Amino acid sequence: MATLTQLTPTQSTIIRAAAIRPDGEISIPDTLRGSARAKTLQGLLTRGWIVAVGDGHQLTDAGYATIGHTRPVPKPLQSSDAIQNLDPIAQPCRAGTKLAKLVASLQNPEGATIFQLMSSTGWQRHTIRGAISGMLRKKYGLKIEMADSANGDRVYRIV
Repeated sequence: MATLTQLTPTQSTIIRAAAIRPDGEISIPDTLRGSARAKTLQGLLTRGWIVAVGDGHQLTDAGYATIGHTRPVPKPLQSSDAIQNLDPIAQPCRAGTKLAKLVASLQNPEGATIFQLMSSTGWQRHTIRGAISGMLRKKYGLKIEMADSANGDRVYRIV
């Protein structure tokens, strides 16, 4: 870790942010402009901590070592047969998560009330409504129907 003293605060921030990303791609802050941007990139390039890749830059093994990290090993891709056998509705979220429980509850033909969703996930009402609106509808593109039941509760279900 003695090499950390060689980094400027800006270089340290850039390298640490890139080490978090799975591809190690360098993201330069918008506030860093002109010659400061060029000098920072040049300093990282000459030390061998980053390399130019396409239109951007990527962190090298030496860059990871500078901050005491190692390059993450990419996860193997699933075979196309395994992807085709997945249920298209269950596919958007990881199994075992609260979002997966939410999707499973909404897949019931009779749907689920907000109270049922609260008890299955442990979330509050506003969190459930936000997850339905933001994640399921907007991000994953699921069609979710709302209807009022006979007892006056609102019922949500995936169409």
